[in-house]
Amino acid sequence: MIETGEILQTMHMIQEENFDIRTITLGINLLDCSDRDPLVCADRVYEKICRTAQNLVSTGESLEQELGIPIVNKRISVTPVSLICQDDPRPIAQALDRAARETGVNFIGGYSALMQKGATRADERLLASIPEVLSTTERLCSSINVASTRAGINMNAVREMGVIIKETARLTADSDGLGCAKLVVFANAVEDNPFMAGAFCGVGEPESVINVGVSGPGVVKKALESCKGAPFDIVAETIKRTAFKITRVGQLVAREASQRLGIPFGIVDLSLAPTPARGDSVAHILSEMGLEMTGAPGTTAALALLNDAVKKGGVMASNHVGGLSGAFIPVSEDIGMIEAATAGALHLEKLEAMTCVCSVGLDMIAIPGDTSAATISGIIADEAAIGMVNNKTTAVRVIPAVGKKAGDTVEFGGLLGYAPVIPVNSFKCEDFIARGGRIPAPLHSLRN
Repeated sequence: MIETGEILQTMHMIQEENFDIRTITLGINLLDCSDRDPLVCADRVYEKICRTAQNLVSTGESLEQELGIPIVNKRISVTPVSLICQDDPRPIAQALDRAARETGVNFIGGYSALMQKGATRADERLLASIPEVLSTTERLCSSINVASTRAGINMNAVREMGVIIKETARLTADSDGLGCAKLVVFANAVEDNPFMAGAFCGVGEPESVINVGVSGPGVVKKALESCKGAPFDIVAETIKRTAFKITRVGQLVAREASQRLGIPFGIVDLSLAPTPARGDSVAHILSEMGLEMTGAPGTTAALALLNDAVKKGGVMASNHVGGLSGAFIPVSEDIGMIEAATAGALHLEKLEAMTCVCSVGLDMIAIPGDTSAATISGIIADEAAIGMVNNKTTAVRVIPAVGKKAGDTVEFGGLLGYAPVIPVNSFKCEDFIARGGRIPAPLHSLRN
């Protein structure tokens, strides 16, 4: 049982340390909406989402008022669209965006394809439509899984995604490539992730499900201020206790939302998801451990400690922990990461090293607009290799800033923040990417 006293302890975290429930995400299975006619399929999709999610936003708002806990986003994730549409997926994309507006959610995810081992015709049609779809919709997010530990890396898909990201950036250049901020390329994508842009409702999920994402970088930083100079054993223990408190609140919100909506509770994702607000930064947690700035030697070790301690503390606080659960390092969404990148302390190669131990990967990174599609594909391939070999989720969400060069700034607004354009290695990888085919899975994938 969760006692009132536990909730009262969170009031200071909310008022002074930027604690919030980052999202309540309603997963909806759309497999029964499939039809050969994409218009019929789109109508079914729109009707089912509006019917299932009609009370999601109002329920979230009522929980905010009753519990005094900010719930920043209400979101929907759906079955990967390539699984329900064998023809033109664009009408479904528009239906998803309309349904998001009708239900009042902030984002809807699931314009997705799972291509770690190969591609169906439906997958290929969805990929080809992504630039147009993301430039003509407002709330729709897209994700593509191109690799897994069990299947290896689909280099044909990796090659295509470089081209698609470039074209999406071109079509949304007026908003500094905002379409690319709604597109993520995964290795080892998870089925119950509540965070955008990578959320989709996996085929192993129930008919509908409530997943909650919590966030509290500011709370963790504040807790660490009380143990300056202490050994890392004390640092880890402090983070664990703090993560427990944060996740406990998420468990309460998830349970209440599940009961009121009559929809099963799935998981609490206890990821530390930052915002551009000062006092809500994962990078500043690392600085509190003794780094002058994120990117300094020791950064990867500090992030490894943080990620592990968050998981250990949070897992005891909820019936079901899932999603990504750890620490995010999105450059544009974290004021400390923005400052580090602007100061030159943080480069793409250091960010790649950090992704070996964080929750996701290269996230919300602005790169020069003249970066080639092959170079983007090479960045994706490197990150997918880290995920494949280490049996972890990794991802790439990069934004080629059309007309801008390293040192310039791109503005996205809201939770997406702003970011300096980071330089990219200028040596070419076209011949490597042109090979295509599939990089085989590592030996340790044979675990049956």
